[in-house]
Amino acid sequence: MTFEQRVFFDVVMFLLGLFFGSFFNVCIWRIPRRKSIVFPPSHCPHCKAPIRFYDNIPLLSYLLLRAKCRKCGQPISARYPLVEGLTGILFLLLALKFGVSWQFLRGLVFTGLLVIISFIDLDFKLIPDTISLPGVAVGLLSSLLVHELVPALIGAVLGAGIVFLAGWLWKLATRKAGMGSGDIVLAAMMGSFLGWQQLLLAIFIGVVLGVIIGGGEALLKKRNLDRPIPFGPFLALGSVIALFLGQMILRWYGHLFR
Repeated sequence: MTFEQRVFFDVVMFLLGLFFGSFFNVCIWRIPRRKSIVFPPSHCPHCKAPIRFYDNIPLLSYLLLRAKCRKCGQPISARYPLVEGLTGILFLLLALKFGVSWQFLRGLVFTGLLVIISFIDLDFKLIPDTISLPGVAVGLLSSLLVHELVPALIGAVLGAGIVFLAGWLWKLATRKAGMGSGDIVLAAMMGSFLGWQQLLLAIFIGVVLGVIIGGGEALLKKRNLDRPIPFGPFLALGSVIALFLGQMILRWYGHLFR
């Protein structure tokens, strides 16, 4: 692939990510409400007016409409351009790291699922099995394309086992619910895509970030620490870091103790 072709490919992937991010917004809003992600077409959640194609251009329409519905004037959440921009950046980073490969396609699916799961968990404190369970299957089946079925199988079982054990120990110690079933299936999905080594790194990073960010936010806002913190986004962020930097971190760790 020439330099010009590579630049074209990267730009196309970024733009594709923006449009997929727009679709992910639909999934984030409708799936936890048990609504179809296909029908009806995109519409304003306030006045129910259909959104025209020229008002549904990722990022651009949000700016041109000044973050308001053309029909009723109600504000459009900043969540929409955030998800679109984040997905575009992730698709671009995947293109830069993996190029045209099966790993690139697996990365698109994996990060897309993580984006949807994270924002649903932030809003509803819920990780739908309707997303993560098929994600486990896709992760395991697609591992055959990169000859990593055994690490994926071990990763899926290990991920579910670690989170289940952590939740059980927490409940035993505090008599309060810890990890939910959604976290367990999410960890299995992470392992099916990352393999067991990078899974361990992802969980470690997710736990550290959860304690620092989630606990810090609760203290700053003087929120009751007994209130549940959505842990899915932290596991997702740990997964993204492991996906892009996992091999480098593991090599550094290995050299450190060699």
